[in-house]
Amino acid sequence: MSELMLSVSGLRGVVGETLTLEVAARYVLAFSESMPSGTFIVTRDSRRSGVMLADLIHAVLNASGRSTIDAEIAATPTTGVLIRQFGAVGGIQVSASHNPIEFNGIKLFSGEGRVIPKKQGLGVLESYKTGKFVWARHDQIGNRTLCKNTISEHRKAVMKTVDIEAVAHRNFKVLLDANHGAGAILGDWLLEGLGCDVTILGEQPDGQFLHPPEPTSENLADVCRLVKESHLDIAFCQDPDADRVAVIDAEGRYIGEEYTMTLCLEHLLRCADNSNYPHRRKKGAVVINCATSRMNEDIAQKYGVPIFRSAVGEANVVDLMLEKEAMFGGEGNGGPIDPEVGLVRDSFVGMAQILDAMAATGKTVAQLVDELPRYALVKRKTTVELSQVPAMLDKTAAVFKQLPCDRLDGLRIDHGDAWVLLRGSNTEPIIRIFAEAPTQNHANRLCDEIEQILAN
Repeated sequence: MSELMLSVSGLRGVVGETLTLEVAARYVLAFSESMPSGTFIVTRDSRRSGVMLADLIHAVLNASGRSTIDAEIAATPTTGVLIRQFGAVGGIQVSASHNPIEFNGIKLFSGEGRVIPKKQGLGVLESYKTGKFVWARHDQIGNRTLCKNTISEHRKAVMKTVDIEAVAHRNFKVLLDANHGAGAILGDWLLEGLGCDVTILGEQPDGQFLHPPEPTSENLADVCRLVKESHLDIAFCQDPDADRVAVIDAEGRYIGEEYTMTLCLEHLLRCADNSNYPHRRKKGAVVINCATSRMNEDIAQKYGVPIFRSAVGEANVVDLMLEKEAMFGGEGNGGPIDPEVGLVRDSFVGMAQILDAMAATGKTVAQLVDELPRYALVKRKTTVELSQVPAMLDKTAAVFKQLPCDRLDGLRIDHGDAWVLLRGSNTEPIIRIFAEAPTQNHANRLCDEIEQILAN
C-alpha cells in the first residue's frame, strides 16, 4: 500500500509520501489536456488533506486556462449529477474512498457525469508519465466560482425513482452511519424527505472517522450493537465518499455490501411486473462485474431479463451498461448504479430503493434478505510477485481445463453451482481470490484448492 496506486479512472496514495502536490498537478494537467474545452466541477470528500488538494486542482486548472466550479464537500455520485447539471466538460473528485485517513486520491469524470472510460484513462496515464504541459498566459487564466447548492438535483433524481408517500407512511426509524464522511450532507435531507426518523453517526463531514472507513462487518461491530439496542428498523453505513453502502438489520445483523445491489435489483424487477406500482420501469438488461454475487444472476433469470458481467471496476461496468442499454447495474461492494439517477455507484440509490422495497412489501429488510438466493462469498489474497501473476493464472487454468474458464479479468473458473475468480492486483504483489458457493465450507475449500496450486 506504500506505492502510488494508479488506475484507468484515478489515483490514490499516502499524502506527502506517494501523493505529493507535484504528482497531483501532473495528473490533473494530463487529464485536462485529454478533454475538450469547457468548465470543470471539483469536489472532495471530508478528509483534512482534501482542502489542500482541491485548492491545488483549482489552481492548476485555472492556470492552464480552465474555469472551475467549486462544489466543496460532496459525495462521488453527486459529482456526476453536478457535471450534468452545469453542463461541465468533466470533473474531479478528491477522495481515497475506503482507504485509511492518511490516503487521498483523485477520481476523474467525463462530461457524461461518469468515471472516465478505460481507453481515455490509459491515455491520461501515458500523458501523466511522459507529457510536457503548457500554462496559460496571464489574460487566459480561468475563473473559480462557488456552487452554493450542491445536492438538490441529486436528491430530486433519487426521489423520483421511489414511492415517496408509501415510504413516508411507514415512518421508518433509520440510522445513517456517515462516519464523518461526505454522505450525511445529502443523506440526512434525503431520508427526512422520505419521512424517516433519522439518527446520524458522524454527521459533521470533518474526516475524523469513528471507525476504519471501509464498511465491513469487522469495522461496523459497534454500530451493529448500537442498532440492536436502539430499536431501529434499519441502518445504512456509507464509505467516506458515499458511493457504497452496507446494510444492518433491526437485530443488529450485518447484512453487508454484497446484498445492496441484489436487494435493489429484486425490488426493481418485482415492481416492473406490478402494474399498480407508480414508478415501475421497463425491464431491461442488468450489468454486474465478474466478482459480484451470482444472486443477481438468479434474480435476473427469475424475471426473464438478460444479465452481463464486466471486468471489475466502475468504468468497466458503466461501459457495458451503455453498450447493453441496461436498466440497472452495479458492483457487489455496495455500489448500485441507476441510469435514471446517474452513471456512478450511488449509496443514496441503495438506501432509497431498499426503503421503497420495505414499504412496498410490508416486510423488514431481514425478511427481504432471507427471501433472496443464498450463497457464501469468500475473499482472500496471497502474496505473489506481480511479474509472476500471468504464469500463475496460466498454471491454474491448466489444472481446471475441463471446466469453463474465462480471462475477462484475471481467471474465472465456473464450477456449476460455484465459481472462483483470481485477479492480480495492479498495485500490490498479491493475487486476490474470490470464491462463491452454496455454503461457506464449500467456498473455503475452493479457496484452499487455489492457494495450494499457487504455492506449488
